[in-house]
Amino acid sequence: MTKHEKLTDEKIMHIKKRLQELKNENEEKLESNKGTNPNDETQELADHANHPGDLGTEQFEQERDAGLDLVREDRLQDINDALERIANGTYGLSEKSGKPIPIERLEAQPAARNLVEEEE
Repeated sequence: MTKHEKLTDEKIMHIKKRLQELKNENEEKLESNKGTNPNDETQELADHANHPGDLGTEQFEQERDAGLDLVREDRLQDINDALERIANGTYGLSEKSGKPIPIERLEAQPAARNLVEEEE
């Protein structure tokens, strides 16, 4: 087993900045989708009989966008949770075992809650 690099205050600040950037990015994407009615995109077709293929495509796109928003909301919650762990001094420790999470994992997944082997 190799010795893992220590999680320094400098590393934590670097990761915190990255988490804040990811948070802003997700919030912007969610905000840009808020209040848009998928039917607005095809409003010009409202006066004409819609082709069944167009309706199926629209439904697919609406469902896809809704699914992406759910993923973004989950990701945003994970980011907020990680920022909270930084604030309360528990960032970088597994929520399951309390063991340190390797820095390599935190750099790849800054919102990681557990060791890889503890994930289900």
